[in-house]
Amino acid sequence: MSKKVVIIGAGPAGLSAAYELLKSKKKYEVIVLEEQEQVGGISKTINYKGNRMDLGGHRFFSKSDRVNKFWQEIMPLQGTNSFDDEITGCQKELATAGPNPNKEDNVMLLRNRVSRIYYLKKFFDYPISINIDTIKNMGFIKTMQSGFSYLRSIFFKKKEDSLENFYINRFGKKLYSMFFEDYTEKLWGRHPKEISADWGAQRVKGISIIAVIKDAFRKIFQIKSNKVETSLIEQYYYPKYGPGQLWEKVATEIENMGGKILTNYKVESINIEDKKIKSVECNVNNKKEKIKGDIFISSMPIKDLINGIGTSVPKKINKIANGLPYRDFVTVGVLVNKLNLKNETNIKTYNNNIPDCWIYVQESEVKMGRIQIFNNWSPYMVKDSQNTIWIGLEYFCNENDEFWNLSDKECAELAISELVKMDIIKESDVIDYHREKVKKAYPAYFDTYEEIDKVIKYLNNFENLYCIGRNGQHRYNNMDHSMLCAFETVDVILNNKKDKSIIWKVNTEKDYHEEK
Repeated sequence: MSKKVVIIGAGPAGLSAAYELLKSKKKYEVIVLEEQEQVGGISKTINYKGNRMDLGGHRFFSKSDRVNKFWQEIMPLQGTNSFDDEITGCQKELATAGPNPNKEDNVMLLRNRVSRIYYLKKFFDYPISINIDTIKNMGFIKTMQSGFSYLRSIFFKKKEDSLENFYINRFGKKLYSMFFEDYTEKLWGRHPKEISADWGAQRVKGISIIAVIKDAFRKIFQIKSNKVETSLIEQYYYPKYGPGQLWEKVATEIENMGGKILTNYKVESINIEDKKIKSVECNVNNKKEKIKGDIFISSMPIKDLINGIGTSVPKKINKIANGLPYRDFVTVGVLVNKLNLKNETNIKTYNNNIPDCWIYVQESEVKMGRIQIFNNWSPYMVKDSQNTIWIGLEYFCNENDEFWNLSDKECAELAISELVKMDIIKESDVIDYHREKVKKAYPAYFDTYEEIDKVIKYLNNFENLYCIGRNGQHRYNNMDHSMLCAFETVDVILNNKKDKSIIWKVNTEKDYHEEK
């Protein structure tokens, strides 16, 4: 007799779990419930008049062979150059007999990673590198101050009880104040001294001045390394039409294998009995629908999951869960004729545009956090990529705050004015714009987060409940970490294991860190 598996959320974690369960060919009936109309979660792709937006920028890079195999299974690597690489003569190691991206859509591109920091209206490498351009842009005095500050941090280590001290220990106070302090506060709405060092341990991992210097020497002397930190990788995979294209393909494969994906199904309450979940109740176009199951996999926010369980939750657990903070996200797509920035790198680009995928905005007088240049993620993301540039302007805020509640026009006008203020565009070059809002994009590591282990222990007591994904675990995972959570969960289910600890260890142990 088949078991019914109910998966809450059709993001990378939920879809990966559904796909792997059905692929096992064991007797499982799989239903995926998605609150929104489109699958993909924050990894979806938005299509606005033929110009596509990636919500946050998703590099397909992982040290996990299982994740890489999954991606290649769904979307094969290109075998011939994309048209922008043809124009520039860029040489890459492409797949033998792989698809031609100029003729086929189901194709994974190999892209060059270029990310820089925009500070004092100048470009700095991201992460900071030690080279003549950095010294020139910083000036002699700031360079010397940074050097002595770093030396001090070597001999006088601070207790890593905050994100601020985490950064200072690795970069010195001067570089921290220049390149981390303001940006981190923009991102989280909190000063780094109020944020747990856990965030740095996950997202920055082994990066430090020493790592940067080693990478610089490796490049200068052309030394190959088997290990490259995630923030230093130079190439990544990317679907022709953005991350959402891959997850839409996964959704199709799930349905082809007999799974069901129900969109516009918002899970609002969870019914429990004898330490098991028996069913969930969904809001479907303002109507209630109960869905029963034998196994439940949740990628919904922990806060919403606990509130859905209701009055049976102990008060302490309820308080911790409802105190878990999130940072919300707004991105504004702006279509322009050209940028006001010159390509002064040695990287050849078509139309001599700047080569950046991401630009981290460190200018303290603007609210903007990052800029994506979609042409450089994939030229096929832009309807007319040879004559227009399609950029995504990223803002971090809180749901229902003043910025969140701006109208589309007000938000776009603010974003455009900030670009003009930074000399990145001229207002006369703006052709069109589009805004997207993303709730709970970033689980945050402050407030009641330090007590999250108590919530995890409580949730693990429900023997048929598995929590996965960024929001399902309240962990700032990359996409591949969310997939690994799903894979571990499926392995636990298929092998009838009782211990769920391995699911929660993804992206916490060194083994899962992004080195390859």
